[in-house]
Amino acid sequence: MSEFKTPGQLIESLLNERGWSQRTLAVILGKGEAAINKIILGKQSLDAETALLLEEVFEVEAKQFLALQRDFDLAIARASARPDPMRANRAHIFGGLPVGEMSKRGWLGPVNIRDTKQVEGALADFFGAQSADEIEFLPHAARKTMVNTEATPVQLAWLYRVRSMAAEMLVPPYSQDKLDEAIQELRKLLVSSENVRLVPRILERAGIRFVVVESLPAAKIDGVCFWLDDRSPVIGMSLRHDRNDNFWFVLRHELEHVRLGHGKTHMILDAELDGERAGQGPDVPEEERLANKAGAEFCVPQAQMKAFVDRKAPFFSERDMVGFARSIGVHPGLVAGQLQHITGRYERFRQHLEKVRTHIVATAYADGWGNVAPVGE
Repeated sequence: MSEFKTPGQLIESLLNERGWSQRTLAVILGKGEAAINKIILGKQSLDAETALLLEEVFEVEAKQFLALQRDFDLAIARASARPDPMRANRAHIFGGLPVGEMSKRGWLGPVNIRDTKQVEGALADFFGAQSADEIEFLPHAARKTMVNTEATPVQLAWLYRVRSMAAEMLVPPYSQDKLDEAIQELRKLLVSSENVRLVPRILERAGIRFVVVESLPAAKIDGVCFWLDDRSPVIGMSLRHDRNDNFWFVLRHELEHVRLGHGKTHMILDAELDGERAGQGPDVPEEERLANKAGAEFCVPQAQMKAFVDRKAPFFSERDMVGFARSIGVHPGLVAGQLQHITGRYERFRQHLEKVRTHIVATAYADGWGNVAPVGE
């Protein structure tokens, strides 16, 4: 059947084989002769019902008639179609980004979400691109060494928001000596979850821009470290897990990146730090291994943690856990979090994993949870 381009050509060939006229076929099918003529000339599409009737008459499968009609319709549509290079881009942009959520959170300015051109322009501005087709994550866009790992469009959107907020802040130049002092000062705050409200001011004195941005759906980002310039490090956190143990671990993890100068050439994206990526396994990159070690040691000195586990295993009472936390000057939630990780018993001591978001958002430069950071105003 490959010699036929349309169902009409096939029908005409079958009529010639039998010596039938179009009128004869019309009578057999119970259809008007004009309709049959239009199908043969390609002026009217062949429908499934007529294809089944032709199958009965000519003993040619209906799907062959319909396949010819489909290919013919596609060829006609392709010939008249106007290529639009932005169509594929829109698939990546609108399919990869939660545009509605970004607009709702005020990241795109006053745009009509139904106006595609307006949204594309707003997204180009958001990502610092000359036009929508130059947004970083598009397949043909010039790749920037912005992130240490392959980042999803949603993750990039969150990172760009952190960067734009950090650029608005007025903070003294960074000093590593002041950072070391800040880490010692922060260590004294671990006894109470409410003390997290003091973190932004302490980091500011060390020359670190600290930003809190609510995570976007499916971003799974815990934190990021990067530098605006050689004297302006930035730490961004999402508070994806609103727990005191997670907050202090992620914060100290990011501070170690700053202390070691990580993130100067590209953003250090930290995602899912509550799992294996928070460990010391052979598959963990060296930069992350060092930051994980610092985070764990900061929350609970690891030699003391090991000694406690060796003494009390396999049974850990709440009284012993709380007593150990008090003896090393930290909130019980920090010990509880590490015990959960060590034992795999995540249902234990959950009452000690206190929420910290309301405390930190009250004093940090924050965006999300109903509030929009005044970027660019």
